[in-house]
Amino acid sequence: MAQTETKVLTAHVPLPIADKVDEIASRLERSRNWIIKQALTSWIDQEEERNRLTREALVDVDESLFIHHQDVLAWAESLSTDDPLPLPRP
Repeated sequence: MAQTETKVLTAHVPLPIADKVDEIASRLERSRNWIIKQALTSWIDQEEERNRLTREALVDVDESLFIHHQDVLAWAESLSTDDPLPLPRP
């Protein structure tokens, strides 16, 4: 198996978070290093997805593919009436 190059990163972590990392590592019988790599990988994936969705949303705004907030509120408020409005569309 090919060895991946690594780089040591140092961070000051509040004690309660460090304690939780230790607890999880112990419970899962994994190293702190493994827990932190998993958490960092998950966070990076989440941030990349958030960035992708933001860029996608900005394209929709540029193309006027959005629903005005007031239209959504009016629709939501109409749901409890006898004559609800149709679902707003861009």
